[in-house]
Amino acid sequence: MKKFSYFSKPYLVWMFVLVALPLAAMIVLSFMKTSGVNLEGASFTFENFARLSNPAVIVGFYNSLKFAFIATILSLLIGYPVAYIVSKSKIKNKFLVLAAIILPMWSNKLLRTVAIGYALSENNVLRSFINTIGIDFVLNIKGTDLAIIIGLISSYLPFMILPIYTILEKIDHSLLEASKDLGANGFWTFWKVIFPISLKGVATGIIMVFLPSATGFVVPYVLGNGNYVLIGTVIEDSFKIGMDYNFGSLLSLILIIVILGALFIISKVDKEGETLL
Repeated sequence: MKKFSYFSKPYLVWMFVLVALPLAAMIVLSFMKTSGVNLEGASFTFENFARLSNPAVIVGFYNSLKFAFIATILSLLIGYPVAYIVSKSKIKNKFLVLAAIILPMWSNKLLRTVAIGYALSENNVLRSFINTIGIDFVLNIKGTDLAIIIGLISSYLPFMILPIYTILEKIDHSLLEASKDLGANGFWTFWKVIFPISLKGVATGIIMVFLPSATGFVVPYVLGNGNYVLIGTVIEDSFKIGMDYNFGSLLSLILIIVILGALFIISKVDKEGETLL
């Protein structure tokens, strides 16, 4: 395989240019006071860390974590039964069912989110259809917490279903037969055998849903009509409006550390990569 190792060199170059250099720049800017990206007159400082107690930052973190927590819990309550039903079904080609679940993820995320926003606004296709049969139906929840949660669940639910399904599909049926031979009914077989084994997939699914929900920007911004302060909007304002690259870089680094920490947890929980399809 060593003779093909040179094929990886272009990839390493791009990783250095697109990942390593920007990351190094953010680390440097986080500990400096500059005028935009102009390093002339720059000075070393810890002032950027003191600004983490800014009310806007605290509110942004709170809203992001709140929406992520609710979306993750609801995704688990919806995703686990779906994964369980599919894994226990007698469908010959379960891959088609999984493909149908992940099919929306293949479309553009922004377009998908905007479409959901239209469906949750006052004048939508559903209202026009129902009005044709003489019922005045009004659904206008865009710009509310509920709209954001619906958007997050619809976007990241497959990330909860797939790892759980993968674990459930790999359970040794002899364990289930042994449980029944020992007199356990269906509920206790699930609670004592199936559910504990599937916790690895549950943990992976929780992390894979919680992370993008907490750090994402598009879904809450579009479905919330820009009415909510999120950590993503704070970062955007730092870079775009205030030209404060120092504080924006620090907030971005915090999110990167959180993401890397979650990936580390996944690697420890699922050392064999069983939750990967």
